[in-house]
Amino acid sequence: MNNSMTIKRLFDCVEYQLSAFTKTDMLVAKEEGVWKPYSTAQVQQIANNFSAGLLKLGISANNMSAEGSDKVAIISSNRPEWIFTDLAVQQTGAILVPIYPTTHINELQFILSDASVKLIIVSNHDLYEKVISIKEKVPSLTMIYTFDHVEGANHWSEIPALADEQTLAQVEKIKASISVEHVATIIYTSGTTGTPKGVMLSHKNIYTNLAFSRESFPFPDAPHQKVLSFLPLNHIFEKMVTYIYLFSGISIYYAESLETIGDNLREVKPDGFTTVPRLLEKVFEKIMQKGNELTGVKRKLFYWAVSLAEKYDNLESGGIAYNIQLALANKLIFSKWREALGGNVSFIITGGAACPINLMRIFNAAKIPVYEGYGPTENSPVISVNRKDQSVDTKFGTVGLPLNGLKVKLAEDSEILVQGPCVMVGYYKRPDLTEEVIIDGWLHTGDIGVWDGKFLKITDRKKELFKTSGGKYVAPQPIENKLKESPFIEQLIVVGAERKFVGALIVPSFPNLKLWMREQNIPFTNNEEVIKLPQVVKLYRELIDTYNKYFNQVEQIKKFELLPQEWTIDTGEMTPKMSLKRKIVMEKFKDAVERIYEK
Repeated sequence: MNNSMTIKRLFDCVEYQLSAFTKTDMLVAKEEGVWKPYSTAQVQQIANNFSAGLLKLGISANNMSAEGSDKVAIISSNRPEWIFTDLAVQQTGAILVPIYPTTHINELQFILSDASVKLIIVSNHDLYEKVISIKEKVPSLTMIYTFDHVEGANHWSEIPALADEQTLAQVEKIKASISVEHVATIIYTSGTTGTPKGVMLSHKNIYTNLAFSRESFPFPDAPHQKVLSFLPLNHIFEKMVTYIYLFSGISIYYAESLETIGDNLREVKPDGFTTVPRLLEKVFEKIMQKGNELTGVKRKLFYWAVSLAEKYDNLESGGIAYNIQLALANKLIFSKWREALGGNVSFIITGGAACPINLMRIFNAAKIPVYEGYGPTENSPVISVNRKDQSVDTKFGTVGLPLNGLKVKLAEDSEILVQGPCVMVGYYKRPDLTEEVIIDGWLHTGDIGVWDGKFLKITDRKKELFKTSGGKYVAPQPIENKLKESPFIEQLIVVGAERKFVGALIVPSFPNLKLWMREQNIPFTNNEEVIKLPQVVKLYRELIDTYNKYFNQVEQIKKFELLPQEWTIDTGEMTPKMSLKRKIVMEKFKDAVERIYEK
């Protein structure tokens, strides 16, 4: 670890901003259709009053231990009040427990009970009703507040209103006593299997991760810059990055919702944002659909530009002729893409799942710099990231270089191990599980990787590798990532554990399939009927065959089933950070899997 680094508590970002760059727009959100800024001084005042109000309500750190400190939960979409709450809770020494708004009711009850949550703040009426429905089953939960005005509910603004001079003085005393080793948050990992585990992260864990990320990427101080935030703040990646922004003086604008991201990008004109590959895929699909609607010369130009971009490699020049053509494509076609993102984007950081390599090539060729990184909640979270100096420190298809300040190695079975000050304190109340993943100071991530020169590449999840009945190991992720390059495939999952061969469940990209059918003069009725049409099944068979040549005999997809509906968070097949819940998909669609293996 960088010995010269002074480790701070996360809430120190407010004092730091006030001394280094006082801002009029520290946090900005739309209120009644208008962007409303909160200055650094306002945020400080709100957070301090909020902390004092929490003390008045009996929220305290007790003995500053993880077990002893009170827990405050939050279930909300991203908004300035989320940060006010986070700062306020930290300043009392209590511990924030953030929960996904989409969390299933049984899981919600488990988390609130497991953490003995005393007070909860929810954003809206629906979430209020959800919490009220289980309140009786969670004896520790005595107070419920809301961010929106909800009839019959206590509004969050009542808490800072309780502040008085005496408690404000008490807040300052408590702030001074909080150690960097104190647990700042417990994040329950939604996980793709099993019961949620509470990951305890200290101020030191998260602060060192943001400091190493700032140095490695790098993120210089940039008080003139602004970002758009829409990835859920209850996920550690967006939370850690938020504190990078706050310690770098970057203004944070909150998107109104996932549906309004396009409009908000054009209004805010941000310098960057963080995302997950699934959302980038959606952006690209929209671009391609618009391209499909073009006719004549415009259509030809569009597809010429995209095919050029697919060949782009930042580490290897395409030659003079290629570079001239790409410059022309940038002027004629890609400039419009950049405008759609606000025209100022200088970085997009993606994580949470593998980003298709063709998307990395296309966006970067179009001068929309996308950088892929990686890390689990247990490491606060970032382990590695591709760097801003793309000429040497970015390689598409990898998750970049390990952060400065961390040690990363591969175990004998190629599992990725990491050591350093970002590794979690442990799982809340589960020393047994902690001992399973932190061995001799090394965090065992459960991810399988290889070194590609100096770059780290994830090949699969340890738990997701499977054996066919012939005893051959198959890693599903590389196969899935390759096939998702096809514009006709929206989602898919590779199956075949303990079976004779590898199969796949495929959700077609119905907008693109519709266009193809129109060109073939095949009438489109509905999804359910279309996937049974012999011409459609033949199209997917030919598609699979063209991709099978990239894999050895054992890994090739022999049979597949087409499914009529996309997998989503709401229907339960995706985690809130948009990773596939394999176990759920396998259970839900076991009939389709059985059809693959019928004689």
